[in-house]
Amino acid sequence: MSNNTQNIKIALIHDWLLGVGGAEKTLKTFHDIFPQAPIYTLFYNKKFTDWFLPQAEIRTTFTQNFYRIFQSHKLLTPLLPIAIETIDLSDFDLVISSSVAFAKGLVLKPRTKHICYCYSPTRQLWDWHAEYKKEISFTPKLWASLVQHFLRIWDRHASTRVDHFVAISENVRQRIKKYYQRDSSVIYPPVTKLPVANYQLPITKGYFLIVSRLFKHKNIDIAIGAFNKLGWPLIIIGNGPENKNLKSQISNLKNIKMLGFVSDKELPHYYQNCIAFIMPQEEDFGITPIEAMSYGKPVLALKRGGALEYIQEGINGEFFDDPTEEVLADGIRRLKQNLPNYDSEKIKKTAERFSEKRFKNEITDLVKKVSI
Repeated sequence: MSNNTQNIKIALIHDWLLGVGGAEKTLKTFHDIFPQAPIYTLFYNKKFTDWFLPQAEIRTTFTQNFYRIFQSHKLLTPLLPIAIETIDLSDFDLVISSSVAFAKGLVLKPRTKHICYCYSPTRQLWDWHAEYKKEISFTPKLWASLVQHFLRIWDRHASTRVDHFVAISENVRQRIKKYYQRDSSVIYPPVTKLPVANYQLPITKGYFLIVSRLFKHKNIDIAIGAFNKLGWPLIIIGNGPENKNLKSQISNLKNIKMLGFVSDKELPHYYQNCIAFIMPQEEDFGITPIEAMSYGKPVLALKRGGALEYIQEGINGEFFDDPTEEVLADGIRRLKQNLPNYDSEKIKKTAERFSEKRFKNEITDLVKKVSI
């Protein structure tokens, strides 16, 4: 923490801490900037936080006890607005919420400033509400619709409690304006290039790469279908609820491998030696494609969302228009055909725009401004 902010008593809050994603990596950088700040969360996995945030003081709510029993945050959804409002932060001068859902809904004293670093307006309540309702299997659809309705009212009201919104991308800034009628600044998340390991792993070269959490909306099943049509090698790194379904999908496919969790020591090897990176889903920003570009690798991305802000066709990657196997397969063919035209040094320069140092400076400047 800089000299100008060290006298400010700061707390961090994140929706929940169950595994590593772009939001959690960003939270970790927030804690690097403000190492004395405790991290509040609705519920967490202690094994995960002991490994990922070993120096952090984690504080939680009554929903932690329910999470231990049910092991599902979806079942706890109706309780989460209540839980977030019970957190007492009256001793703090500034709260920074790292929010994709409920963390922005804090009830604070007038003297306590609230910066919300917003990854997205709650997608399950707004732009993905219809798709989310279709996926719900554990509760009647009418009940789910009623819960969504009242959560939308709460979410819209909760957004008025924030003093300053920060969006992770221009795409998210526009959606904050649409759904919350709030202005926001844009500070892109930090992307850190990990050092390349000095040892070799069994899989070396000649493959395309996906690094992603395995959720339905990530379109990994579509990517598998496209590579099945092409017969070209694909490596998928990451874990998530779709793990079992996707492993079943590739059970008879020799050209596709799912590696599950890969450590930060091993991950650079896979970035360094891949042909190109594939992002088959819409992302609010997308940290993993930037990580791939930091190793000079071109990216093929769905032409939506945050990717529009950093993919320059023919310079650092290409787009495909629709999330279907056929359109994605055509995009992969086109990317492979154009590979000789890409300059890895130019691609690396794209990633430099999103450095961790730049993020830390912008956040520190914002905290100084808001705290005046």
